[in-house]
Amino acid sequence: MPSPHRITLIEGDGIGPEIAKAAVDVIAAAGVFVTWDRAPVGQAALKQLGELLPKETLRSIRRNKVALKGPITTPVGEGYPSINVALRQQLDLYACVRPVTSLPSVRSRFQNIDLVIIRENTEDLYAGKEHEIVPGVIESLKIITKRASTRIARYTFEYATKHRRKKVTAIHKANIMKLSDGLFLRCCRSVAKRYPRIEYGEMIVDNTCLQLVMDPNQFDLFVTPNLYGDIISDLAAGLVGGIGLVPGANIGRKYAVFEPVHGSWPSAAGKGLANPTAMILSSVLMLRHMGEERAAQRIERAVSEVLAEGKTLTSDLGGTASTDEFSLAVVQRLQR
Repeated sequence: MPSPHRITLIEGDGIGPEIAKAAVDVIAAAGVFVTWDRAPVGQAALKQLGELLPKETLRSIRRNKVALKGPITTPVGEGYPSINVALRQQLDLYACVRPVTSLPSVRSRFQNIDLVIIRENTEDLYAGKEHEIVPGVIESLKIITKRASTRIARYTFEYATKHRRKKVTAIHKANIMKLSDGLFLRCCRSVAKRYPRIEYGEMIVDNTCLQLVMDPNQFDLFVTPNLYGDIISDLAAGLVGGIGLVPGANIGRKYAVFEPVHGSWPSAAGKGLANPTAMILSSVLMLRHMGEERAAQRIERAVSEVLAEGKTLTSDLGGTASTDEFSLAVVQRLQR
């Protein structure tokens, strides 16, 4: 029997435990031996340990190098800062990778979409540097550095080379933010010169959103600062059938955390309504990262076959299947 992988499992809040279970069951059915270190983050951690991001959870990820994570609830307009942002900063998970692809029999306005959004993950407005200057006046600092911009550009072009991508488009608003986004572009241009075989282009973020909803197939691979990448990722998910279908990876030099793009949907917790596809496909990205290519391909194929058959679909895709019923259908495909 092969030695098991040891992976940190963060179930998350809301629907997180349900979709995490789905991914764990599917990975087991694919024949990958895993010892899971279950570690709380967010509201579950606050209840159990009195901390939102426990030090032991960070130690577990540092020890195992890899984590699979469900969504974490972030209060809107009040309350504690984003735990997702804190986790990425603590572990220096500087590259957020979000592939967006068309899936079989999923109704959408476009076909054959195959995009990848690579987002700088540690700075920009998400650095969380904001304060009240005087009552009624808030200042938020947009942090863009040469180091982080060069690093994400280099990661993007290396990704393009490895995955045989033909074009990289850098997203910006440098017509207005000439210093911050201007620096980001200068770094991307400098790196692009070292990869002459890959076409390089630039596009203002608002025009990018327009062009994506008109003709997404004109794009291949994006490199973006933090905020723009977050927005474009959700927009792109809508082009392939919804946010319940899109996986994500947060990659650093030492550690990697894999998670779906969507949120925790607290009102649906425990009701079996969640589509676990994004979580399962995030585990596919994780398995590839760990060198388990055969299992990754098998899971990817099983998910595609269940979607193509159309008999076991969750409500977001027009079906009536529960979270468990969908994941069981994928497991049964793997066991054939």
